[in-house]
Amino acid sequence: MKLETLLRESSRTLIFTGAGISTGSGIRDFRGPQGVWKTRQPVYYQDFMSNEHSRWEYWDYKLEGWESFKSARPNAVHLAIAQLEQAGKVELVLTQNVDGLHKLAGTSPQKLVEIHGSNLEIECQSCGRLSPPQPHFEKFKEGRKAPVCRCGGYLKPATISFGQNLREADIDRAVHAAEKADLVVALGSTLSVNPAASFPLMAAESGTPYIIINRGETAHDGMSEVTLRIDGDVNEVFPRAVAGALEG
Repeated sequence: MKLETLLRESSRTLIFTGAGISTGSGIRDFRGPQGVWKTRQPVYYQDFMSNEHSRWEYWDYKLEGWESFKSARPNAVHLAIAQLEQAGKVELVLTQNVDGLHKLAGTSPQKLVEIHGSNLEIECQSCGRLSPPQPHFEKFKEGRKAPVCRCGGYLKPATISFGQNLREADIDRAVHAAEKADLVVALGSTLSVNPAASFPLMAAESGTPYIIINRGETAHDGMSEVTLRIDGDVNEVFPRAVAGALEG
């Protein structure tokens, strides 16, 4: 079946997105040839909590990408996903991305799980208080010291770091959506990071049609559960298919 037809016939789509949908907004991917994964070693959560230099390293790394994050705007893929929700066709948008662009595009919090968190908030690791990122990045840039909360706890962008557990509530929502979905669409992801990539496959293993659109290989290529595999630019392929499905 064609992508457009599958989208038109679905009313409970689980949409899974990765870094490949945000490169069109000027945000570098993680696993491409010039991706962040290739050029910077990760700081583990345990090190962040126990070591001042690791906290400094982490904030220095985050500052490096903050300029592009804060000025990034949703592109045609983010907007097409929001249009599908407005048409009553989305069960859940499950994203690996921490750029906050789905929210900016209009995807509602009730239909969104940012499984790896968001750079658009700063979270205290002690009291849980959330605050806007800009003042903290400015303070770090000036003083070159990792910021702390007024309660004395360590502050970090509200993203899931290496070695940090995913939020239980997010996992529960993802599992529930995988069970209810009548279509799964994975966009711009290599599907190589688990447990996040296990959720679209969970739905597909129960017989739900499964579409993958990505430029380059994914970890799910060749699986019998995949209904339609499109190797191409998601920024070109997906918005056009959504427009056709909604017009139809």
